[in-house]
Amino acid sequence: MVTSCEEDFTNNKGKNNKNFASQIINNANIIQRDSGFVTMRAKAPIIEKYELIDSPYTVARKGVNILFFDKKKPKTPGTIKAKYAKFYDYKQFYEARGDVRITTNENERFAMQSVFWDQRKKRIYTKDTVYVTMKDGSTLIGAHGMTAKDDFSEYVFYQNSGDFTTDKLSEKQK
Repeated sequence: MVTSCEEDFTNNKGKNNKNFASQIINNANIIQRDSGFVTMRAKAPIIEKYELIDSPYTVARKGVNILFFDKKKPKTPGTIKAKYAKFYDYKQFYEARGDVRITTNENERFAMQSVFWDQRKKRIYTKDTVYVTMKDGSTLIGAHGMTAKDDFSEYVFYQNSGDFTTDKLSEKQK
């Protein structure tokens, strides 16, 4: 009696795992421009791009620090810092997690554990508690999250509380 150990590699067709990084950038320093104007600068210890799958994405597992520039105030950038970030290419959807800190170019500071940005809808949102410090020093807490325009010109907080002055409120809101 003779036995043989052979592996048939033809049966594994189509079962290859394609969910691996196709590009890895160490000490990334990325600059994004629109018509010559710098719109964003991103730094991260490591960025991985997953392009060989149906829904490609880019991930910064060890954190990211982003400066974003507005044409109205090009010399005063806003910032986003997070311990983890992910960008879904086709959906144009971003997520940031872990001690997320956002500072607008108007010096309003937002702190939360996670935030999501739908670039197509130009909306930012979270369901986490949001702590906001306004440029005048007043504070606001959105206990059940917020939604905002992506330029932070308008935002809505859910179940909010805080210390702020009434002269900030419009006549309509008083």
